[in-house]
Amino acid sequence: MAAVASRQRAALVRGVPTDVVCTAFSNAVFVVATQYGKMGTLVYLEPARAAAGAGLGPAALATRVLLGQDEPLVHVCAKNLVTFVSQEAGNKPVLLAMALKDKTVEGIQALREVIRSCQVW
Repeated sequence: MAAVASRQRAALVRGVPTDVVCTAFSNAVFVVATQYGKMGTLVYLEPARAAAGAGLGPAALATRVLLGQDEPLVHVCAKNLVTFVSQEAGNKPVLLAMALKDKTVEGIQALREVIRSCQVW
């Protein structure tokens, strides 16, 4: 049985202390991004079957909130944060736990770079 690959980083994202943990499992990637010290909202992102099966380039991700408030901004933030993770991991699903104070475009872009620095996929 292989060990699970995991990395974590603590960083200041636009002045807000932020913790990121990325863990690669055989069937999915788990990403935790928190500015509150808790997991927050859980969002499951998986490649849309039609696009993934047709070989039409990167698959679009379907999002589903598993725990927390299911509102449009959650879906937008989730897709912007981890679409590249799914694509770089060979279109694997991503389970994202996020608890963010800064949901601005600039904050999401900066956080995406912290997630990239934790690459385990």
